[in-house]
Amino acid sequence: MPKLTSIDHVQLAIPRGGEEAARAMFVGLLGLAEVPKPESLQKRGGCWFKGEHVFVHCGVDPNFQPATKAHIAFRVDDLDALAAALAAAGQQVVWDEELADEKRFYATDPFGNRLEFMAERGAGASQHAQP
Repeated sequence: MPKLTSIDHVQLAIPRGGEEAARAMFVGLLGLAEVPKPESLQKRGGCWFKGEHVFVHCGVDPNFQPATKAHIAFRVDDLDALAAALAAAGQQVVWDEELADEKRFYATDPFGNRLEFMAERGAGASQHAQP
């Protein structure tokens, strides 16, 4: 049986006209670079982003509903710095202490899609008091 070897990309649904807000989040706050969509797909709207090993496609869904349970989990090299940057930008950061070996928090994109950010304890993550 063939085996899966990696994930090529993850697609998040966004509402029509949400590209600028997606750029503000994924480029401005998360540091990804926007990459051009193939010409054959540009008419659909949306935008694509890339990091070193991260590929996120934001696709327009005319019947958009935010994904509030399903989510992307990003590994982060400096979790505390990212949490501070997101909080400073007005994003709600919700820490979760349920995994013993992982430090993690949740936030949402501008459209309400759930995003998880995580690091191994001790790898750019300090202990946080719960609010």
